[in-house]
Amino acid sequence: MEKIMNVFKLEEYLAKYEFSAKYLLCCSDAESFDMSKILDSASSEEKHLWDNLRLGYTEVSGLPILRKTVAQELYQPLEGDHILMFAGAEEGIFCTLHALIETNDHVIVLTPCYQSLVEIPKLKGADITEIQLQESNDWRIDLNAVADAIKPCTKCIIINFPHNPTGQVIEEDELNTLIEICRFRGIWLFSDEVYRLLGHPNKPWASPAACLYGRALSLGVMSKAFGMAGLRIGWVVCQDKRMLKKIEYMKHYTSICNSAPSEILTIISLRNKDVILKRNNQIVTDNLKLLDQFFIDYVNIIEWVRPQGGCVGFVKYKGAEPIDSFCERLMYKQHTLLIPASIYSYNSNHFRIGFGRKNMPECLDQFRTFLRNENI
Repeated sequence: MEKIMNVFKLEEYLAKYEFSAKYLLCCSDAESFDMSKILDSASSEEKHLWDNLRLGYTEVSGLPILRKTVAQELYQPLEGDHILMFAGAEEGIFCTLHALIETNDHVIVLTPCYQSLVEIPKLKGADITEIQLQESNDWRIDLNAVADAIKPCTKCIIINFPHNPTGQVIEEDELNTLIEICRFRGIWLFSDEVYRLLGHPNKPWASPAACLYGRALSLGVMSKAFGMAGLRIGWVVCQDKRMLKKIEYMKHYTSICNSAPSEILTIISLRNKDVILKRNNQIVTDNLKLLDQFFIDYVNIIEWVRPQGGCVGFVKYKGAEPIDSFCERLMYKQHTLLIPASIYSYNSNHFRIGFGRKNMPECLDQFRTFLRNENI
């Protein structure tokens, strides 16, 4: 029987509200940049690449110097031929999970999650075990639950850290334990790491999974931590070149290749990553200070586990009103957008808040006005 993919709830919700809302308090990406700022930071070599760029097709796997740059800046000691470029992270998820997962495979997915991480395995006919992160455990990964969920036919474990929507991270010892669980059974690990390096975790950042394990696939993108969603550049990293080639074959049926200008802009950006990440992390730090006070002021009606990574958090609304109704009223009264938990198929009165943008203080003021006017 033909399987039909479900509506992508988040994208449908954003299509309805994102471009009509005046205040986006839900954004999942960091503050973006003007292209002129990026070009101003280019070296003479990079300016030469830009000025002599021809707007033809690019290589399917990505410009070699781009893949080398991604590896050098983010995934040492891996090399460029361990990198496969995509038109954004979503295409990387789509192609990788289609190439990796087959009918009747068993797949373990940590939820709540970005919908395609669970939807594509379902579409492929896999047997899915969802392990829901628990607020009572500070949204941390439960390694015992993962180990207990493994079956003889388990093909892949899918994780996302820093986590969307909770902002929790995975620590190095937790990741190493998970990898040992996978290694013992020969299980693949798909690790969505699109927020890595954004935020201030209590311990040093865990290594990219692909650097630690031959059957790990690390997903990265320019959209989130780097704040460059308009580039539409993402990548998958894996030590297994045969698997990368299999995934590349899937890309032949999607974008085929990336935008040539975006590839050059990505090279320039990654070579200036320290400056870019410093600015974005400062914005996150400043916004979290405002949110700390906000949660003190409204402790009777909202609470959260303070995020360690990324620029989103999952907030519990303590009122009796259903969260979908609450978010809708905020949208229509103050033109301010939050993401209700139902978009993540999570049955609770939580909403996603974003704090990676410079205008978050203005958005937060609108939220305060709503709570005050509605006597909440």
